[in-house]
Amino acid sequence: MSTAKKEYKRVTVKSLTEMKARGEKISMLTAYDYTMAKIVDGAGIDVILVGDSASNVMAGHETTLPITLDQMIYHASSVVRAINRALVVVDLPFGSYQSDPKEALRSAIRIMKESGGHSIKLEGGKEVKESIKRILNAGIPVMGHLGLTPQSIYKFGTYTVRAKEEEEAQKLKEDALMLQKAGCFALVLEKVPAKLAQEVAASLTIPVIGIGAGAGVDGQVLVTHDMVGMTHEFNPRFLRRYLDLHTEMTKAFEQYSTDVKNQSFPNEDEQY
Repeated sequence: MSTAKKEYKRVTVKSLTEMKARGEKISMLTAYDYTMAKIVDGAGIDVILVGDSASNVMAGHETTLPITLDQMIYHASSVVRAINRALVVVDLPFGSYQSDPKEALRSAIRIMKESGGHSIKLEGGKEVKESIKRILNAGIPVMGHLGLTPQSIYKFGTYTVRAKEEEEAQKLKEDALMLQKAGCFALVLEKVPAKLAQEVAASLTIPVIGIGAGAGVDGQVLVTHDMVGMTHEFNPRFLRRYLDLHTEMTKAFEQYSTDVKNQSFPNEDEQY
């Protein structure tokens, strides 16, 4: 049961724990640049994720794998400069933490020092436990990510719903508890059955933020470019499009081209 929303001048990892305790749902969206981040932050979104989905949305790659640590730092730096209120979470990109806990720590430190981000997010359960512990021991807040983990797409071979079978569901529950015990401040669950996600959220004291994980979790995250309809090829069941900017922007660009060619732009009032 949700309670009245509390106004935070600055959202912190502690704020999110308080929201969960009060039953206040957490809103989270992505941003990769200054202009979009300023709009998202000004709208009162609680958490801004500088996601490795920038690899798809900003660079046009098929997967999240190609984006580099330097590129993530560039995007995160742009976002941080726009923020007054939201908590900024930055994805550790593929290859920057999986092989060596020391490398994971170095990557996380670079993100925090060079971008000014407030926390990092990484994918996986017990297989990245040592990396998580090293990062947390350095005083860097960590958000976990279970379920569909896009950086492992070639292992799974598909973006289908995860943890539908009992064995994988049990592992997810165990990994979620492990991430909480390790010290993660929150957890993203991506594309898992709603009943399982609700069960996991109820079993944890840290917030669980879902994407394609039903309504029984503590908050929701979407890719901003998807939910405002700038992209239009991606149509999963969990995506609600709040705008159709692809159509509106196309109309605007076509009208601009027409106005330039027929010399109605600029008019008398639009020149010096």
